Amino acid sequence: MKLSFLILVPLLLLFISCSESSDRKQFEHAGGCLKMSIDNEPKTFTAREVTDVYSATVLSQIVECLVSFNPDDLSIRAQLAKSWNVSPDGLSYTFTLRDDVLFHEHEVFSSKEERKMTAKDVVFTFEKACLPNEKGSPSVAYLSILGEQLKGAEAFYKHRATSISGIKTNGNEITLTLKSPDANFISKLASINVGIVSEKVVTANKEADLIGTGPFVYNEYTKGEPASIILLKNQDYYLTDKKGNALPYLDSVIFIADNRKLEQLELFEKGETHIINTLPTSRITQMLEGRIKDFNSKPPLMLLNNNALMATNYYFFNMTDPRFKDVRVRQAFNYAINRNKITQYVLRGQAYEDGIFGIVPPLSSSFKGYDFKAIKAVGYNYDPEKAKQLLAEAGYPGGKGFGSVNLRVNIGDIHSAVAEEISEEIFQTLGINVNIDGSTFEQKDEDARYARGDLFRTAWFADYVSPETFLSNFYGKTVPDSKDEPSGLNQARYKNPMFDELFEKARAAGSQKERYRLYNEAEKVLMQDPPIIVLWYSGDIQLVYSRVRNLHNNPMGLLDLKEVYLHDWTKEEYLKSIQ
Repeated sequence: MKLSFLILVPLLLLFISCSESSDRKQFEHAGGCLKMSIDNEPKTFTAREVTDVYSATVLSQIVECLVSFNPDDLSIRAQLAKSWNVSPDGLSYTFTLRDDVLFHEHEVFSSKEERKMTAKDVVFTFEKACLPNEKGSPSVAYLSILGEQLKGAEAFYKHRATSISGIKTNGNEITLTLKSPDANFISKLASINVGIVSEKVVTANKEADLIGTGPFVYNEYTKGEPASIILLKNQDYYLTDKKGNALPYLDSVIFIADNRKLEQLELFEKGETHIINTLPTSRITQMLEGRIKDFNSKPPLMLLNNNALMATNYYFFNMTDPRFKDVRVRQAFNYAINRNKITQYVLRGQAYEDGIFGIVPPLSSSFKGYDFKAIKAVGYNYDPEKAKQLLAEAGYPGGKGFGSVNLRVNIGDIHSAVAEEISEEIFQTLGINVNIDGSTFEQKDEDARYARGDLFRTAWFADYVSPETFLSNFYGKTVPDSKDEPSGLNQARYKNPMFDELFEKARAAGSQKERYRLYNEAEKVLMQDPPIIVLWYSGDIQLVYSRVRNLHNNPMGLLDLKEVYLHDWTKEEYLKSIQ
């Protein structure tokens, strides 16, 4: 595999970017190309269909929403809307749109005026998300945000109305009205699933060209090993920094998609990427101890960040499989797994806590007031004897008559190693053969949507700061009636009326204390009737070259590159910065 080609690309992009004229005030250290690895190629570039972190990471640089998260503290801030207000009853959200936002250049636009984002584009975006997709299925945006909450969305989806009654416009103002109050609704509007697209571009069947309003413009997607995605600076971006300098600072960004961690590390060590998240387990000690001078020098060559993320790694059962309808079988699988061993010897510490809580990551600093002790009480410690007893009670003593289990994972150093360990533990404890079926991330996700397999590996990264973002994956009313239809959000196809009732009550609760209490009760129901095997919570060891400035780390893993720039430290400057 040739790696050196990546050195040449930034030089070409820098020439392209600098050759474009701009009379806007520029930051003194503007320019350069940031290169970073991601573990998998994006599954989709259609914002309303995004369910994976890789698509979200790339697409959020191109497409923007009415509001966004502040990367410092994850508070909600204005973005395409310059302001908003909420009615006293909590049902109506009125947004005042900016009047200086341009969509990226494209052949469908005959003038700069045509590129202006308007209320029509916002309405079109929401209507498009509330119509069946090309496969006749609801979009992820409809299932997770709009269908159950936006007034008139369901009637519009079912073609009983020609417009969404809960959307009204008045000049550059747009009002969204809900069926019932939802304290998390404003946070959900920062999700890439409701990223605003151009009506003109989409109706011209050019949505695949990835035209947005964001700080970076889609340029090129090169398939291969590794695949690379190249974004260029949006020369017409509307935002500036506090001193009036044009944003973004960078000329270009390159994402290199490769699930092979050793290859990612090789690129990083050669200086051909600036950031690596999660180290190959075989090289953790060598990197952290063998390059101690690189971390301790003044200035350091590279920085080490150990980030506890709002991200849960788990397996889920195919709940249409008759064997898994017996809760004792699912509980037996949970008790059969030694999570401490996986955390210590397979992940080598790249996790926090052991998977004995629930689906909501036990980050008390983020989910203040959530009762994690109550969840831990119904979680699953390693208990092989109890696992054997439960399986026998379910009618499969020693695994007899159960048959084998097909475990679907996306191929990668860590996921493959974890799958091998879990396969061995289940066989040793339960006497059940687990056949590991590895594939690309995209193929595994597609098979999960159609329940093609028995047990599936996945992970969920928070879309917003609430237990709801994790629990929504098990809301039964999003599951299609037929197995022939894809289940995009609740891929386990889990249905529990008690869980659904608590989930709905929590979403409509008037105070955070009551919401958290009800979400807590819903999660306890989920863990006592588990459609999942919670494994670990992501705690990535991130390495980044110190010349990457203004890169904010946060529990959501949110990547905001607008004010990131590249500049080497002098010793004097660095010493002053740490005083």
